[in-house]
Amino acid sequence: MPLFQRFLAPFLGAALIASAQSKPYVSQRPSAEVRKFHSDAVEAQIAKVSQGIGDPELAWLFQNCYPNTLDTTVDTVPAGPDGKPDTFIITGDIDAMWLRDSSAQVDAYLPLCAKDPKLAKLVAGLIHRQAKCILLDPYANAFYKDATRISQWKSDHTEMKPGVHERKWELDSLCYCIRLAAKYYEITGDATPFDAEWLRAMRLAVATMQEQQRKDGHGPYRFTRTTATQTDTVPGDGYGNPVKPTGMICSAFRNSDDAATYLYNIPENLFAVVSLRQLASLLEATKQGADLIPVCRALADEVEAATLSHGIIHHPKYGDIYAYECDGYGNVLLMDDAGLPSLISIPYLGYKTASDAVYRNTRRFALSPDNPYFQKGLIEGVGSPHTPGPNIWPMGLISRALTSSDPAEISQCLAWLKLSNAGTGFMHESFDKDNPKKFTRSWFAWVNNLFGELILKQATDPAQPLK
Repeated sequence: MPLFQRFLAPFLGAALIASAQSKPYVSQRPSAEVRKFHSDAVEAQIAKVSQGIGDPELAWLFQNCYPNTLDTTVDTVPAGPDGKPDTFIITGDIDAMWLRDSSAQVDAYLPLCAKDPKLAKLVAGLIHRQAKCILLDPYANAFYKDATRISQWKSDHTEMKPGVHERKWELDSLCYCIRLAAKYYEITGDATPFDAEWLRAMRLAVATMQEQQRKDGHGPYRFTRTTATQTDTVPGDGYGNPVKPTGMICSAFRNSDDAATYLYNIPENLFAVVSLRQLASLLEATKQGADLIPVCRALADEVEAATLSHGIIHHPKYGDIYAYECDGYGNVLLMDDAGLPSLISIPYLGYKTASDAVYRNTRRFALSPDNPYFQKGLIEGVGSPHTPGPNIWPMGLISRALTSSDPAEISQCLAWLKLSNAGTGFMHESFDKDNPKKFTRSWFAWVNNLFGELILKQATDPAQPLK
């Protein structure tokens, strides 16, 4: 039996292996002439990595998923009215750009920017576009390219501005923009995107985080929606359930666009700690915003101390673990959501390492039936209240593998991810734990790029099973 068959057999079974061997794998990429963007470096990466994957289905998935953002979601302008490159990236089947998604959708391409000037310009254009979006409204999560578009959410009870698709305050939106800028500069050394407009956006981002520490009242943000879906609106007259000021940052919504139960989201606050320190280092390296640097570092230290003080609880079964949300009054929500930032993804986001004792305990909790959104059937994994029912998110399986050093666990996640594509060649938002053919969102570029990132990570580690 070939090596890749021996690797998969314990997880998929002989019948599925035989089926996989006989199945023809036809590219699901759009034809070259209609792809949105071409990168020689990306195409070379696809060819190189694919040659090292012994499993034809896994190679096929990588070939379809990794370039999906470039193939289908990007809209670039070499130079906008202000002379800067402009890149607008939709999330997939929703014709709008999320700050979080657009940042994550290019993450796996960043290492290639040093050798592909065209690709680097695309990312620089995205950084410019995100700065404009933040300056338009730092509380909005999603935007239109054309400010004349009328949002389907125009009736939301909040301050909807032209160009805003949705105005759900999600702390990770700003964090992802900072993360993208910091990683871009680290890889390319190119400081041209970090101009006066970008600096104004960063000042506003930090001020917004400070505002949402809510040390002196609710602040200006308020959101309610006329809806039958409880998680689509915010309680407490649009301000959320009460919080006691602690130094943590409130987030009215989670990364899934679901309303928070308690406004202090632990993984988002730890992400903010990392992002604020990244921003301080970036400002230092680019020799600008000298007055903002100590503000970023002091805020990061304050948020970290408060999160560790209020966000860690002693579980009778698992020991000290991170809660998912808390309110500063002693109330905590014990769960994990598969969307990023999640508790499982904390090391991936750059906070401490997977060997940290509290993280290890938290991971055991999150991957157990004690997490109300952990599902176990034909496949096991973490889902989300965003997709009610027995659904698992491929994003959760990918983040589990990205934060694991156990070859057997990574192999199992890869086997489940193969099953989850249901013959489409792509990852999805979620799927039924017992029937992957029942899935949500056939075109979700973020999770496709994240899958590509996982394969690239395994391809560069000889100890990991891709052969």
